Amino acid sequence: MAAGLSLMLLLACSPKDNQPSPQPAKVIPTPVELIVGTDSISVNKLTNLPQKVSISEKDLLCKLGDQALTDWQLKSAYWMEIGKRRVKIVAADEEGVFYARQSLKMMASLDSMVTCCTILDWPRFQYRGVMLDESRHFQGKEFIYKQLEMMALLKMNRFHFHLVDNPGWRLQIDAYPRLTQFTAWRPVPYFWDWEINKIGGDFVDEGTPDAYGGYYTKKDIADILAFAAERHIEVIPEIEMPGHNYETRAAYPELACSLEDGGPSKRELCPGKESTYTFLENVLLEVFELFPNEYIHIGGDEAGKKSWAICPDCQARMKDEGLENVEELQSYMIRRMERFAHEHGKRIIGWDEILEGGLAPDATVMSWRGTKGGLKAIAEGHDVIFAPTHYCYLDHHQDPEQYHRAGRHLPLEKVYSFDPMQEKIAEEDAHHVLGIQGCLWTEHVLEAWHAEMQLYPRVFAIAETGWSPAEKKNWPDFEQRSSKFSKVARDWGYNVYVKPMTNVAP
Repeated sequence: MAAGLSLMLLLACSPKDNQPSPQPAKVIPTPVELIVGTDSISVNKLTNLPQKVSISEKDLLCKLGDQALTDWQLKSAYWMEIGKRRVKIVAADEEGVFYARQSLKMMASLDSMVTCCTILDWPRFQYRGVMLDESRHFQGKEFIYKQLEMMALLKMNRFHFHLVDNPGWRLQIDAYPRLTQFTAWRPVPYFWDWEINKIGGDFVDEGTPDAYGGYYTKKDIADILAFAAERHIEVIPEIEMPGHNYETRAAYPELACSLEDGGPSKRELCPGKESTYTFLENVLLEVFELFPNEYIHIGGDEAGKKSWAICPDCQARMKDEGLENVEELQSYMIRRMERFAHEHGKRIIGWDEILEGGLAPDATVMSWRGTKGGLKAIAEGHDVIFAPTHYCYLDHHQDPEQYHRAGRHLPLEKVYSFDPMQEKIAEEDAHHVLGIQGCLWTEHVLEAWHAEMQLYPRVFAIAETGWSPAEKKNWPDFEQRSSKFSKVARDWGYNVYVKPMTNVAP
């Protein structure tokens, strides 16, 4: 196949005698195959070249030769030839054409001259994601647009929208207006001032002077989804249950356990009360209508269960359902919500705690406490998305001296070193590994500039891991490409972390 591509390249880009071969612009993520010609074209001319586009599965299969792709890979795959007179693109779907043009856009941004070349390319993993925590610190629609634009350029295709959590509910729900009229607003901006000191109390009503917060209206969500869809990005909302619901209980205290002050567990819904399921189902009905995609993330992590062990409603539920412990009670809730999701054509994703007490039949696990939970889920026949905290939690700082208030050191090189398949997963189980996700929790990230500093350039590394073949990954080469593209991203208005200079003579 390489020989055939070389012949086509030579027809498009004829070499000039006694001239050194120009170097190709090195894009992120690195393509599966890139064959370099000996001619080049200025970016000004390139942007005005005609594009010949063929959307034909048959034509793309001819370009692929003996390469066997899955259906989802074929949808994203493309063949592109950059010549002096035109650009030719072959793909099986509009998605592949889009990714070809993203490669072209990045190449044009990196150099004033673009080398004639031929690219044959497709993704390694189906899920290539970024998660943003909007509950702790709210950034707003324009910020989301900006990050989706970068994700698209990096060929990332899943945006995990963490919309609700203890310090703020960020999504309009008509059936329960107090969620946004009250618990979308708090008296102080910085999360830890609120979390530890409770300065000014818990929450305040919308319109209170100096209230900090905000939420996304249904119109906002529709706008974001349309923007994302144009860039072939699926938006996956997260509605936390049963833990991380301090804000829900503040708005509707009847959803807590039937104990004094709700019991010792302050952030959990009561899984014993039928009213809890009525609330969750009503919320999810509106969420399902807003987000037409296949998946809904239901959280399931870090639920304190002390209240459940003494709550009469929980104990009655456990007795009626034959549940032996509170872990099985959580599993009962997750399974019940999964059935509800299935009834409405949806599938659930949960953090790896949903394995405890027995996993819901069709649930997808997001493995964050290392990779152990993901491997267990795969062994049980479930799909997995890897987001291990030591490699993929982007709230951890990039340098001990800058831009952090807590967390471990997570430099770019370590993020780049992670491979979802490094655990020697059996070939017959490999299809259960959907992909990888970088997660930005915002306990310590108040400002938009700081959020971007935490995201970039580490998202570049996650994008390459998600798209490029494992054998194509090369740290020294990536470090150079990342540095070059970081400068471009800064020119575009992104706040990209700069690694401090070391060992420099005064």
